[in-house]
Amino acid sequence: MANSPQARKRARQNTVHRERNMSQRSAMRTQIKKFLKLVEAGDKDAAAQVYRTASSLLDRAARKNLESRNKAARLKSRLNARLKALSSAA
Repeated sequence: MANSPQARKRARQNTVHRERNMSQRSAMRTQIKKFLKLVEAGDKDAAAQVYRTASSLLDRAARKNLESRNKAARLKSRLNARLKALSSAA
């Protein structure tokens, strides 16, 4: 347990930051899953809309160090490849 006032404040801050990070990471993952579900269903227009949202969330997560920049770029690239494959198949 934190004994000094500074340590108690830091513990409170860590709790708030951890909850916020988990929430943002969860929202990002939810958008990715939603996108993949739309791609499986073949809904090109809705998938493109959700891709833009997911891409934005990935960029934000990379900026805030929730995900590494390379991982965010890799995920965006893979999602975009799926979107393009869906567009060319339809």
